[in-house]
Amino acid sequence: MSSSPTLPPQASPPEFAVTATRPHALAGVDVIALPVLQGDDAAAPVLGPGADELEELLGVDLLAVLEGDRATGKVGELTVLPTPLGAPDNADLRQVLLVGLGSAGADDFRRAGATLAKAVLDRDAVATTITAVDPEVGLQQFVVGMSLGAFSFVLKKEPAGPAPAARVVLGGMADGDRAALERAVAIAGASWRARTLAWVPSNLKSPAWLAEQATALGSEAGLDVTVWDEQKLAREGFGGVLAVGRASPTPPRLIRLDYRPSRRSRRTKPVVLVGKGITFDTGGLSIKPGEAMVNMKRDMTGGAVVMSVMAALAAVGCPVPVVGLVPAAENSIGGDAMRPGDVVRHYGGRTTEVTNTDAEGRLVLADAMAWAVAHLDPAVVVDVATLTGAIKVALGQQVGGVFANDDALADALLTSGTATGEPLWRFPLASVYEDRLSSRVADADNAGSGPGAIIAALFLQHFAGDVPWAHLDLASTGDAPADSYELAKGPTGFGARLLLDWLGSPEPLAGVRAS
Repeated sequence: MSSSPTLPPQASPPEFAVTATRPHALAGVDVIALPVLQGDDAAAPVLGPGADELEELLGVDLLAVLEGDRATGKVGELTVLPTPLGAPDNADLRQVLLVGLGSAGADDFRRAGATLAKAVLDRDAVATTITAVDPEVGLQQFVVGMSLGAFSFVLKKEPAGPAPAARVVLGGMADGDRAALERAVAIAGASWRARTLAWVPSNLKSPAWLAEQATALGSEAGLDVTVWDEQKLAREGFGGVLAVGRASPTPPRLIRLDYRPSRRSRRTKPVVLVGKGITFDTGGLSIKPGEAMVNMKRDMTGGAVVMSVMAALAAVGCPVPVVGLVPAAENSIGGDAMRPGDVVRHYGGRTTEVTNTDAEGRLVLADAMAWAVAHLDPAVVVDVATLTGAIKVALGQQVGGVFANDDALADALLTSGTATGEPLWRFPLASVYEDRLSSRVADADNAGSGPGAIIAALFLQHFAGDVPWAHLDLASTGDAPADSYELAKGPTGFGARLLLDWLGSPEPLAGVRAS
């Protein structure tokens, strides 16, 4: 029996299908959406595949419709042609939408998908040829935009607002595109799942609840799942996780998920993903200002990303074994709260003097990383966390930070970030700041002065040992300040797409030095 509250049912992304048939010949669709490309310089916009057939069917000059709306084809433009009486052979058709696709770059497809998603809420079936313009560039990006552009999360008494379109048919495609569609749906779904988990309020989302979600997810995706409760964490010496979570009435957990590819050598070392799972962060006794605490339900975004990525690895054909670790705790306030001046002993024996209880994420990540290095013999460790406000000061809210001790690993993550619309910027592991971690009583200070994001990365580097390691600090991108294309204001789930792009590549460890 579940010991935690049950989350009410939420909206789901649309279902997608591909067909060689163009939209004009599909019965039962209530919206047809055609792409409009931006013309060169001052040239008129260009209608994409399917326009000629639809013009003949409806007896409408679509370029004249665009001209009347002064449309240019830039991304985000939407021209609506009502068809209240339907069309020959399709009495259900109610709208033709002409969707700006700009120059048909990767970002353009994703943004066009998100624009369309918002325009077709509550529709039963939408047919489009947007992806047929360039399936190799546009299929995954469009599916991501079309899925996430309609994202919602609500816990209201009354029925929720409009839902995503139930079904989207990608017309003018080939049978060979079906595998790419399945991969795109898996990647979009992982991002949706990570975002949903981050949106769940913390009165529902305890560490135990997060572990229950991981167990259910593992059953769904064929993953082995192991959970450490507070007694096992204490027996095995996870001092960082225990210290952070000890003031909360909901005890901490460590969650492990295992993915094994169908074909692998027994000698293949695993990739280890470690996701920060702070289900709420008050800052502890070094308490946050009220306005800085409002969005702290999403401080487990790293853990949500790791869980969601693990569930989608088989669908993207990840060729290497992967272990996901989520150290989960609530950083609360109480008589037993971790104090400034306390010394924490991490897994493996390294100690940390706590000078700021609001620098708690690195304490739980350190335990999980140390355990992984000691027990899993990893090829690579990547930790994922909404870790420092400093990264947000440096990068704003649209780019994440990456630190790495291996250039090939850093390059792979940067490339995947650019490819998926989850861009990263590399920061240095600047050893000149190492002395800022020094403590008179422990191996390190958890909140040394200096450039905050770099100090945090240097702190974590000690727990990676000699293993190739990357640290994704996503506090900059963990929340969107406003609705924008595929982003909804609030927690974003940023990171799932880029990790799946990397791990789903033919050789994710190519060029990475052997550990």
